[in-house]
Amino acid sequence: MYLMQVYIASDHGGFELKDKIKKMLLEMDITPIDCGAETLDPEDDYPDFAIALGQKFKQDNFEGAKGILICRSGVGMAIVANKIKGIYAALCSTREQAIKAREHNNANVLCLDADFIDDNIHLDIVKTFLETEFGGWNSRHGRRVTKIIEFERDHLND
Repeated sequence: MYLMQVYIASDHGGFELKDKIKKMLLEMDITPIDCGAETLDPEDDYPDFAIALGQKFKQDNFEGAKGILICRSGVGMAIVANKIKGIYAALCSTREQAIKAREHNNANVLCLDADFIDDNIHLDIVKTFLETEFGGWNSRHGRRVTKIIEFERDHLND
């Protein structure tokens, strides 16, 4: 059922949650590609890990892949990830947001907070994000996502 690459990264704030998500992914027969942090370092910086995930994602020709980024609020990771051409990151705190992020926006990176939501809810959000398909290029959502892609192509550098 899950034939995809899943990249995952966190700073110190999301380090423990990242390990829980990796364990769940392995139980789902998905081998996550860990882009850091490798050790718990309270002085590390979230941009380093969002950039590492984005670069690895692009290097591996990310068609169909998904990413998961975790920091204390999820906001910093989302800001950085969305600076990387071809990455469409969504901060989700509910299953419903994860569904809309995939169905309506074709988000390919899920950003999570480590501070505000119970870990079991996070695990459910991750599973939902990975299971939900984009609504399709011929839908109104496809038309909207195409506009974003065209703007990115015409106005942003690699």
